[in-house]
Amino acid sequence: MTATSAEQGSAPVTEDALRSVLLAGERPSRPGPVRTSLTFGWRALLKIKHVPEQLVDVTMFPIMFTLMFTYLFGGALAGSTQEYLQFLLPGILVQANVMITMNTGITLNTDIQKGVFDRFRSLPVWRPSPLVGALLGDVVRYSIGSAIVITLGLVLGFRPEGGAVGVVLSVVLLLVFSFCLSWLWTMLSLILRTPNSVAGVSMMVMFPLTFVSNIFVDPKTMPGWMQAVVEVNPITHLATVVRGLMDGSVPAGEIGWVLVSSVLLVAVFGPITMVLYRNKK
Repeated sequence: MTATSAEQGSAPVTEDALRSVLLAGERPSRPGPVRTSLTFGWRALLKIKHVPEQLVDVTMFPIMFTLMFTYLFGGALAGSTQEYLQFLLPGILVQANVMITMNTGITLNTDIQKGVFDRFRSLPVWRPSPLVGALLGDVVRYSIGSAIVITLGLVLGFRPEGGAVGVVLSVVLLLVFSFCLSWLWTMLSLILRTPNSVAGVSMMVMFPLTFVSNIFVDPKTMPGWMQAVVEVNPITHLATVVRGLMDGSVPAGEIGWVLVSSVLLVAVFGPITMVLYRNKK
């Protein structure tokens, strides 16, 4: 009886009253491209926190290659391990970073297979932000890999003539190139159907690029036809720039070549990636 009386005494909820309640607060502004990209970048870092195995390639891979090539081939190639280390370490720094970029495509393809990116595409955010954010998160991984290689090199006896400034500049340029190269693997992640296929194709591309270069040996010791291939390899120019900066010289022409290559990578693979991402079913 009491409940019935209370219901009869209550005023009916009108549409205007409901609308006034819903619109009482100020509507938040739509997040911009930078904010959404950084948010997705933070998501990538949280994935590393919860799945630390993702750092295996960042940590163990550069350590293994540095130790193997220095002590297995240093004496034969340069006469002493210490002399070879001065030549090898900048190259290993380049190889470790560009090889790590492959993980970008594998991770994105895994998210696509799980349906995560279908949810991202339905959000009212800047369309490329999930992709850009993932690439920004991977820049942190590249930085960790670079720090490990340089620290190990200093422990083994590597002494850069360019000092801390040369090392920092070379790492910054390397991070820029690695970020731009990652767009290639992002494109492949949207074309290929499984993470294993992305990993396989990426290895087929990266192994020739990194080994047919000046990372491990001077191209002058190679046959003429291979020298021609090495000279047009962008990894060769990147390794030359990193060596030059660490040795205290500033190869301006080579730096310009690397920057142009970086811009071309984004200009070519960025738009293709976005078209594939927009039409992905």
